[in-house]
Formats: sequence, structure tokens, C-alpha cells
Amino acid sequence: MLAKIWLDDIRVAPDGYYWCTSVNDAKYYIQECEERGIEIEVLDLDHDLGDYAYDGGDGIKLVLWLAETERHYPIRLHTQNVVGRENMQAIIDRYWNKLSKEEE
Repeated sequence: MLAKIWLDDIRVAPDGYYWCTSVNDAKYYIQECEERGIEIEVLDLDHDLGDYAYDGGDGIKLVLWLAETERHYPIRLHTQNVVGRENMQAIIDRYWNKLSKEEE
């Protein structure tokens, strides 16, 4: 079984995705997948979480948590926030690319 996780406070998740509106909701679902042995295929993330930012921060907080806990799942960014995207991508480039270099 595979899981696709969509983090966005406004845009409804596409078919086949589990919709999380806050960082803490996404963390909880990721941990549930891990406990149940469900493989996470992709995390598709927004940066700005509006009214839901009180529940764990914006999307960059999820990327930081993933890096800190060494959960290097595939990530796609769908945020329209240019600066937020650049900041999230910089973390991904630093920690996820480090893995592929170590494997070489």
C-alpha cells in the first residue's frame, strides 16, 4: 500500500492523496503510515498554511522536521510563494541530495 500526502490549507487534495491542512496533521499521518508499514510515495507541500499555521507552522516547518528526523521521503512543492518555495527547496537540496551523494 502506498500513501500520497497533500499539505495545503485551501486547495483540496487531488484524487488519491490524503489531505492535511496543518503541519501537525501531516506529522501525525506520516507517523501513522510508518507505524502501519504504509510506504509514503510522495509529500506534496504548500508553504503558506494561513489559519492552520497555528498548528505547527508553515510548510517549511514540516520540511525541517523531516530533515531533522531523517525522514527523506520524496517531496514535491506546489506552493505559489516564491520565497517560501526557495527556502523549502534549499533544505531539500541540502539534506536529500546529501543522501544521493553518499550512495555514489
